[in-house]
Amino acid sequence: MGTIVVGVDGSAGSIEALRFALDEARLRGAEVRAVNAWRILPLAYETGWAGVADDLGEYPKLARAALDQALAVAGAADSGVAVTTIVREGQAAQILCAEADGAELLVVGSRGHGGFLELLLGSVSQQCAHHAPCPVTIVPNASASGAAVP
Repeated sequence: MGTIVVGVDGSAGSIEALRFALDEARLRGAEVRAVNAWRILPLAYETGWAGVADDLGEYPKLARAALDQALAVAGAADSGVAVTTIVREGQAAQILCAEADGAELLVVGSRGHGGFLELLLGSVSQQCAHHAPCPVTIVPNASASGAAVP
């Protein structure tokens, strides 16, 4: 059985990517590895601002909660596809490319939570397209085109 890796940060684009990965896995008879990478930017320390959590142990918990919520919204439990979840500390593109080693496919959304909203392609999806060890599918964010994402 093959594996499809999908990046999930909880954004609308990543939920669309997760839905695509689940559908593709069903067609291929594959399993899905849903990955959320988190990290604390050095700037948070340099400016004295610790971000969303003062307790560093909160970051992986928040990442896990975002991943679990995205799986629920995408209907992963009812998809008939085996899903493994992974939450790792590190730069998202590096984590996704490492997790995609040996996978059939890496799926990412075109835009996640970070960066500059006016860009059509986010830095993570662009880095994955250049450095992944397997084919990459970049799923457009339906909400960017005006379509509703439930």
